[in-house]
Amino acid sequence: MCRRASAPAKICSKLFSFPFFFSFLFITTTLVTNNTFAQSSNPEQQKKAYQKTIFERSAKIVNTLSITDSVQYKKIQSIIANQYFALADVQDRYTAETANIKKQLPEQDKQLAAIKPLEERKATVVMQLHNNFVDQLNDNLNANQVEKVKDGMTYKVMPLTYAAYLDEVPTLTGEQKAKIYDWLKEARELAMDAESSDKKHAVFGKYKGRINNYLSAAGYDMKKEGEEWTKRIQAAKEAKRTQN
Repeated sequence: MCRRASAPAKICSKLFSFPFFFSFLFITTTLVTNNTFAQSSNPEQQKKAYQKTIFERSAKIVNTLSITDSVQYKKIQSIIANQYFALADVQDRYTAETANIKKQLPEQDKQLAAIKPLEERKATVVMQLHNNFVDQLNDNLNANQVEKVKDGMTYKVMPLTYAAYLDEVPTLTGEQKAKIYDWLKEARELAMDAESSDKKHAVFGKYKGRINNYLSAAGYDMKKEGEEWTKRIQAAKEAKRTQN
């Protein structure tokens, strides 16, 4: 049984079975809830609170896009909100199935064997959702606006981290800058699908480790670069304080 009792049974039954078919990015939000809220003594009220939170989060992203047409504004807000809802549905289903496996199979090796295909199916589903979502953004927004949506969904970690690397290591070559930029964009695509803030940041953390290893292999002493960068930042703060 689907953990989201209000979600269409047909969707829930297909979440982790072949073939994968997901066309519910525009599902009515009144049919969607969040498991955390659903455990409340007043699930209907908590469902509405969850939906309100997601739509407010989506609105903050749309507010950065300079959309003046109200119909277009609402359309993009719904696209973004429904992506959050859809990803949450998949995660809830995966969590429930995983818990059920662990309950039925106490042996750890059997658990891992049973969970592995579940993880693979989840990854396939999430990738389909991601691609459909990006296609919808590209169909309705320009390239700059799409970038802003992606940054909004990932706390602007990508541009901030890229700018930090340029500031920390001012001697980077053009090739190195391009490599760092491409890796951070790749991290952002993955982080968009992560189910929590911590996991989104963990994705970037993994890629920052890869970048640091890449720069170290190129001859940079990243510890020294970081120390020198800190000195420059402190000097700039002190100079600003003095001027004021």
